[in-house]
Amino acid sequence: MKTESRCPWPLEDKLMIKYHDKEWGVPLHNDRKLFEFLILEGFQAGLSWRTVLHKRENFRKAFDNFDFNKVAEYDKRKINSLLKDEGIIRNKLKIEGAVKNAKTFLQVRKEFGTFDKYIWNFVNGNPIQNKFKSLKKLPAKTELSDFISNDMKKRGFTFVGSTIVYAHMQATGMVNDHLVSCYRYNEVKQSLIYK
Repeated sequence: MKTESRCPWPLEDKLMIKYHDKEWGVPLHNDRKLFEFLILEGFQAGLSWRTVLHKRENFRKAFDNFDFNKVAEYDKRKINSLLKDEGIIRNKLKIEGAVKNAKTFLQVRKEFGTFDKYIWNFVNGNPIQNKFKSLKKLPAKTELSDFISNDMKKRGFTFVGSTIVYAHMQATGMVNDHLVSCYRYNEVKQSLIYK
């Protein structure tokens, strides 16, 4: 594996490189992991993914390993304890949004059986294979992410603007946005489902 054949955005950050090489863009069909990304993307709003990624383990501990059933039950006392947790991003709106999203996540599961079925239906279960040659070409959002964002908002999700939704699509492999020059482009294209 040549370093120069990797997408340039992880820079020299070891955690970002590991995330890029192992997770980013791999089709994900596990509800707990999809929920984790949904919540982490929400916390990223206005910040860098690097900031969130470096706090990910703390988030996992703080949010019961992203068990959406447990997060949906969080009360004011739990929210207040999270606001004191220096290991995570202590933003009251985002923490309350995570609880609201857990409740909405459960409603979607009730309607569709799984969140996976709901979200992947937007791409007919098949990842979109983009062919970008430079980071400048990568969109921050698309018409499809606008559409998904609107649908999610109607259902009661919060912190799901089109840019956040597109980042979620990239992270969970609904779109393959590895640059064509990246060694992961073809690996992800042919990848097995990441559980």
